[in-house]
Amino acid sequence: MRYLVFFIWHRLPKIFLIPLLPLSLIYFITILIRKYFLTYILSRYTSPINLIIVGNLNIGGSGKTPFTLWLANYLYAKEKKIGIISSGYKSNVTIPKQISSTSKANEVGDEALLLHSKTEAVVVSSDNRVNSTKFLDNKNLDYIIHDDGLQHYRLHRDIEIAVIDGARGFGNRHCLPAGPLRESVSRLNAVDFVVVNGEHSLENNINVDEVFHIKPQHFRNLSSGEIVNLGDWSGPKTVFALAAIGNPQRFADTLESLGFEVILISYDDHQVMTYSDLTFEDDYPVIITSKDAVKFSSVDLKHVWVLDVKADISANFVSSLMGDVDINEPN
Repeated sequence: MRYLVFFIWHRLPKIFLIPLLPLSLIYFITILIRKYFLTYILSRYTSPINLIIVGNLNIGGSGKTPFTLWLANYLYAKEKKIGIISSGYKSNVTIPKQISSTSKANEVGDEALLLHSKTEAVVVSSDNRVNSTKFLDNKNLDYIIHDDGLQHYRLHRDIEIAVIDGARGFGNRHCLPAGPLRESVSRLNAVDFVVVNGEHSLENNINVDEVFHIKPQHFRNLSSGEIVNLGDWSGPKTVFALAAIGNPQRFADTLESLGFEVILISYDDHQVMTYSDLTFEDDYPVIITSKDAVKFSSVDLKHVWVLDVKADISANFVSSLMGDVDINEPN
């Protein structure tokens, strides 16, 4: 199903999308009405803490979470106190829940658990971002980062950062369901920063502030925690790659660039995974993403490895971002 949708949105000639275009028009008008209503009719909630919104226009993975991890860790290194809000997508959380070392992915969401495990931030998961923000307002923080919060207009925001997948771009540039867009590309004119994950061929009229890359760091054994540097891998070069992320092929491509022969096993984004998913008849190592790794609290499967990655951000962008952040520096 994933590949059928990708083909329709990114490869199918536009003439075949004509039956879906009226639905996309209805969606687009609905989004505009909703945005106007939430922005100008209902009172927007303004937090006493500076809000940084990280989001995207497309359905599916674009690199938001690795970028959010970099941003949270960068600000923490600058001695800022950080909170992060995640939607808890495909979890059973309904009220704001602070993530702890005992939290489970099915309870709070895999992204929330990953953000907690990779940062020193106070991470909260909930499907209500206003309530989550209010929950963090009394935590004596300097900044609150909303991961995937671009379309949540009930919140006043100090900085908006849109993340784009350079490989996929905007697909056929249509809104749902004829295309992959949650909002039109013109929405980028209103954000503070546009950052692109990987090399791209976007139009020249789109002002791109940063092209970053998600770079592999090392392999980590899921059972023992043993770290193996990228150049020190001594196991078989044929591996199973398991990924329940927005763009599994990007994960497979990364492993292939490291010299592996990859057998890709992909699942829907955020899909629950069990221990049986990690075991195959063929005696090949299994490599999974760090977002999927948090779904397993303890395992005794020494053949399973995690490829840890991080976003590589240029000094020029850091300087531009901090200029905006300093404008809203807490007293």
